[in-house]
Amino acid sequence: MGILLAMEGAVSQGILWGLMTLGVYLTFRILNIADMTVDGSFAVGGAVTAVLISCGMNPVLSLLFAFIMGTLTGLVTGFMNTKLKINILLASILTQIALYSINIRIMGKSNIPLLTLPGLEGEKRTFFQNLKSFYSGALNRNVNIKTIMTSISERTGFSVTAASLVVGIVIVVIIVAAMYWFFGTEIGSAIRATGNNEHMARALGVNTDIAKIIGLMISNGLVALSGALVAQSQGYADVSMGTGAIVVGLASIIIGEVIFGSHFGFWYKLLTAVLGSVIYRIVIAVVLQLGLKSTDLKLLTALIVAVSLSVPVFKAKIERRRRVLPGMNVNDEENTRHANVVKKHKDKEQLNGEPKC
Repeated sequence: MGILLAMEGAVSQGILWGLMTLGVYLTFRILNIADMTVDGSFAVGGAVTAVLISCGMNPVLSLLFAFIMGTLTGLVTGFMNTKLKINILLASILTQIALYSINIRIMGKSNIPLLTLPGLEGEKRTFFQNLKSFYSGALNRNVNIKTIMTSISERTGFSVTAASLVVGIVIVVIIVAAMYWFFGTEIGSAIRATGNNEHMARALGVNTDIAKIIGLMISNGLVALSGALVAQSQGYADVSMGTGAIVVGLASIIIGEVIFGSHFGFWYKLLTAVLGSVIYRIVIAVVLQLGLKSTDLKLLTALIVAVSLSVPVFKAKIERRRRVLPGMNVNDEENTRHANVVKKHKDKEQLNGEPKC
């Protein structure tokens, strides 16, 4: 029974973290760059939504502000890379480091619970009055803070985990549909062309700097949205909640590609990234139920990524061995292929050197 409950929680968390995986997929696969801002922008989303909900804002509306803050982090990284000519890896690391302090500034402390706030009950105040009191340390309320998940749970009788699963599925479907449409537009195609071949895209008149900045903004906006949903689901926001998010995202992408492949169109690739996130969370949940210490999760994640990256290499070797003739090894096949190429090249030279009749 315990493992079934763990699986339910793993699936719901995998869906919510799947939004973060979509953001990582945008930079890692579409733009073909390594963006380390993810660890910081994920925590930004949680911090913003926690503060806004604590001050009385509608939890759905707080997601919009979390997304906007995430896009701003991507804008900073893109600006440093394209305009200041700082290497993208270094630029994203600089943004990530700065976001740690910024997140503490946003929350006023290292974490914010989304359960109750101590104080007097019944005092009616505006959002801006609560926001001012929050940062002055005088916020005076004693009410149950309602997130999207707790509101659905109260109205439908679902558990918070089931509500998180429903909310996650709805938002993921909307985001995947929106991304599929956007990357079919002129701007989206320009972003894809920039990641595929930046020099060719520039030769065709694409402003690759703007394409990179837009891609980074959308990516980190999705990551921050994921962080906001995870914070509402787990009931708190913490300044270190995004630590290791980039590794989790990469692991989810690779797991999805290895297991499901890329047999169909762009929408299928986006979907496999989300499913990879779900599978990753299920594996983590099962391993924890089997007795692994939570402190070993980072080691397990590293092993999963390493194994997932090595699987395509072994699959390619197996396919090559299947094509080798009996009695011939792989090296003989490569030598034979090279000899055939050289022979064709010589034959072409001889043919071109013959006098024309």
